[in-house]
Amino acid sequence: MKIAVFCASSTTVPDSAKQLGFALGAELAAKGHELVWGGGAISVMGEVSRGARSNSGKTIGVIPELLVGVEFVDKEASEIHIVKDMRERKGLIEQLSDGFIALPGGLGTLEELFEIWVGRYLGFHQKPIAILDPHDVYDSLRLALTDLTDKNFLKPGQQEQVRWCKSIDESLTHLESR
Repeated sequence: MKIAVFCASSTTVPDSAKQLGFALGAELAAKGHELVWGGGAISVMGEVSRGARSNSGKTIGVIPELLVGVEFVDKEASEIHIVKDMRERKGLIEQLSDGFIALPGGLGTLEELFEIWVGRYLGFHQKPIAILDPHDVYDSLRLALTDLTDKNFLKPGQQEQVRWCKSIDESLTHLESR
């Protein structure tokens, strides 16, 4: 499988987030999967690609031209696609990938997660989505989504489009079983 990983590019995230990224990349490569990600070489983005390459995994990066200098494009990637903007980036990542794992991250990560989540709910794709959050970073987000469901702003079945996971194995098993 080609697995997209949405994750942080901020250099101020805790070391535990970076370690999780490296471990996820290493494990998905160990299982024979290819990594599709945002193409950056810093923070969690860099760690997930280094992790994949530590097990001889193929890494396919997609980065907007404007961010090449900001996120420091990963020059060791197996493939790098430099695209026009974020919309093109997300579209190509979706096209290239067979499934998606979102790690804790900021606005960019959430944007990627929500867009792919809405696309699945609306039937634009049937690819599996996992949110890997072993350190409970997204607890408040999960609570807010439950509150929106309880208040009838999220429709029945929308939350079931993703699997919330506590371990790398659980997230990869979810993607592989689809």
